[in-house]
Amino acid sequence: MREFDDYKNSYKTLTMERDADGILLLTAHTDGGPLRWGALPHEEWPHAFHDIAMDRKNRVIILTGTGDEFSGPRPPAATRYARPVADMDRIVFDGRHLLANLLEIQAPIISAINGPCIRHSEIPLLSDIVLASDTTVIEDAGHFESGLVPGDGVNLIYPMLMGHNRARYFLMTSQKLSAQQAQDWGLVNEVLPKDQLMDRAWEWARELARHNDMHLRNTRQIMTLEFRKKIFDHLGYTLQMEAMANLGRDKAPE
Repeated sequence: MREFDDYKNSYKTLTMERDADGILLLTAHTDGGPLRWGALPHEEWPHAFHDIAMDRKNRVIILTGTGDEFSGPRPPAATRYARPVADMDRIVFDGRHLLANLLEIQAPIISAINGPCIRHSEIPLLSDIVLASDTTVIEDAGHFESGLVPGDGVNLIYPMLMGHNRARYFLMTSQKLSAQQAQDWGLVNEVLPKDQLMDRAWEWARELARHNDMHLRNTRQIMTLEFRKKIFDHLGYTLQMEAMANLGRDKAPE
């Protein structure tokens, strides 16, 4: 088993710090600034989630971003063109493990969404306690509007979180949800001023850490059971549908 010191510095887009109570602070970033989603985090995060899941000394996790955004940017126009088969093969491979490995983490997760979250916004929303700054915007900017079929798990997770009709509209129109609307729809538990967000996350983390390890792990497992079943049953198929649709897109001009 890898110890914390073996993997904590292994990832370029995630900073990991753990205190004496086993509370792991997981901060997403790109070169020290707000996370710019792309091939690197898509490849790294499944491995990072696996390492975190396999380390039983991680008792409670806080997931947050850097600066004024949780994740971006809006994809450039070039992403609307067909990608090489090898690229899609890699995306499908990583995509099969991204949410699955996140949901294999047995430590309770608290997300502190520190601003606009427009790329893979389902990741922080899968936390057990979801806190958001009042500057947060929730969107799925990386799929349908950008020419990609939303088949990498957002199609499975969002209907479970907000209902099927809302999810279909959200995904097919790149709808932007304010922090308050996300809370009204049950995606977010608390909305706070940005300068109070991390204090509240640590308050909840310390409250959870008072409980014993088996209590924490087993509660997390039963509360994520339906998400894990949905991912296991359907993600392989929907990722292949996303990859197949890529073949029908226009090729980039020479």
